[in-house]
Amino acid sequence: MTEDPITGDLIAKLEARLGRLHARQRLGLEADYEHHIFQRSRHIFHVENWYSIHGLIRALLKLSGLYWLGRHNAARLVLKQNDLRIAELPPSFEGYRVLHITDLHVDTNPRAMDRLIEIVGGLDYDLCVLTGDYRGLTYGPYAPALEGMARVAKHLKAPVYGVLGNHDSIRMVPALEEMGVRMLLNEAVTIAREDQRIHLAGIDDAHFFHADNIEKAASEIPHDEVSILLSHTPEIYRQAAHSDFSVMLCGHTHGGQICLPGGTPVTLDSTMPRYLGSGAWNYHRMIGYTSVGAGTSIVEVRLNCPPEVTLHTLVRG
Repeated sequence: MTEDPITGDLIAKLEARLGRLHARQRLGLEADYEHHIFQRSRHIFHVENWYSIHGLIRALLKLSGLYWLGRHNAARLVLKQNDLRIAELPPSFEGYRVLHITDLHVDTNPRAMDRLIEIVGGLDYDLCVLTGDYRGLTYGPYAPALEGMARVAKHLKAPVYGVLGNHDSIRMVPALEEMGVRMLLNEAVTIAREDQRIHLAGIDDAHFFHADNIEKAASEIPHDEVSILLSHTPEIYRQAAHSDFSVMLCGHTHGGQICLPGGTPVTLDSTMPRYLGSGAWNYHRMIGYTSVGAGTSIVEVRLNCPPEVTLHTLVRG
């Protein structure tokens, strides 16, 4: 699969799909971001882009004897089960199952993707959601990530919805949608079951590009109806809760990826409270879940933090 350069045809395709302002804003932000990376300025001290640190972390793990254990753990994907208890859930959605996959980084985690395909192939669910970070690096070629995503997408049952993460390019959207992944970029859809409904919204990346627009995503959702927000990062939890979302599903943190015994992360790449870093949580009246993700970033290891895919069940609570 070849990737599209920024041509007039691609720009026209994105503008038709997202609107002129959003498409050109996101393309411009990506261009500025890559310029700053190569000029070693704005994000130079971000750990994801400081590649000498990546080598240092690998070397330290090898010296400690933990590197190969961590590599082995990174491919040991597990299935987590979680109940989302929603008081206002319409009765026809009782038991509705949502498969949640995030942070695949497919081009750098082939063994984990093999395990993911093995797990999802036998699962029964009603809806699949992807909360971003399909590419390994935060810039550069994305064709290998699209090839990996095409392989994974063949094993996902429709309907499948997704959002972009901070590792992803807006230029990936047309190809992802051709695979059957309906991307939600500051947009919402209604999901009907019998004569009842819930709403699913998704926002563009709020971490690097700050292209999220919760107001736009929520604008046509009745405030008294059940709604689920997809966000790559949990960092916008306050905005989501005060926008009347019932549920927020996210990833980004990897749960720390390298954790102390007991699962305490050494560090979390986020500005939110640590209790939002992994698993189930709630804020005000909104319930949330931060998946630790299926892949790895920076170094291909996991310690005391196994990769996961999550099967959520909606329950009237």
